Amino acid sequence: MNTMLKMDSPAAPAEAPTLGNGIKVVARDVNVYYGEKRALFDVSLDIPERSVTALIGPSGCGKSTFLRCLNRMNDTIPIARVTGRIEIDGRDIHDPDLDVVQLRANVGMVFQKPNPFPKSIYENVAYGPRIHGFANSKADLDGVVESSLRRAGLFEEVKDRLADSGTGLSGGQQQRLCIARAIAVSPEIILMDEPCSALDPIATAKIEELMDELRQNYTIIIVTHSMQQAARVSQQTAFFHLGILVEDGPTQEIFTNPTDKRTQDYITGRFG
Repeated sequence: MNTMLKMDSPAAPAEAPTLGNGIKVVARDVNVYYGEKRALFDVSLDIPERSVTALIGPSGCGKSTFLRCLNRMNDTIPIARVTGRIEIDGRDIHDPDLDVVQLRANVGMVFQKPNPFPKSIYENVAYGPRIHGFANSKADLDGVVESSLRRAGLFEEVKDRLADSGTGLSGGQQQRLCIARAIAVSPEIILMDEPCSALDPIATAKIEELMDELRQNYTIIIVTHSMQQAARVSQQTAFFHLGILVEDGPTQEIFTNPTDKRTQDYITGRFG
């Protein structure tokens, strides 16, 4: 029995609204400890569906720590301990009956440095659907691979060399391959941890354009060190400082009319 959150269909319909009215993720009083060190302090945040939410703040402020809470990646760190409640579609992600493997399929992750498998372009994308049983035949798998590469804006560039190694692509192409790999298992949420920090401006622009397209069908949460990027790609922004969620709200309001002096000081470059 699949005890995971709702995973009704391989992909949301193309005509889905740009920004849903619902809340996809609810975090309440989330604390993270690494041994004796407390990294997050009582973070409560609502993340709307089918939108881009940017987590901003200086280095070491808890952005990535919070991001890793959403797919329970902190579970892989022996000294890490997480308290509080996180719900996705109303389901507690720490429910003992919940399948963590399915959670991580439903909440895909793209890391700071592109990390394609040392396999062919085709196998990078096919790996997840194959192990999760999403494709019943080679034709089904071919369809999933092509569809995922198209959604990641990569298919036309690689369609004649799907048997070539994914590690032979450029940095920007590798990152889009990693995005294709993430969406191949039909997630509803995509976590991105500074996905453009290792890329040049042209590759960064392509990833940002891709994010804008993907938010039609996915909930995207991005950690970024670039306030300009947050302003360009996100509809919601949350500002973290010293493990505390200082304030969150619509991106335009956070950047033009923040309510907390710490947010204003960070945005205007007084610290960071």
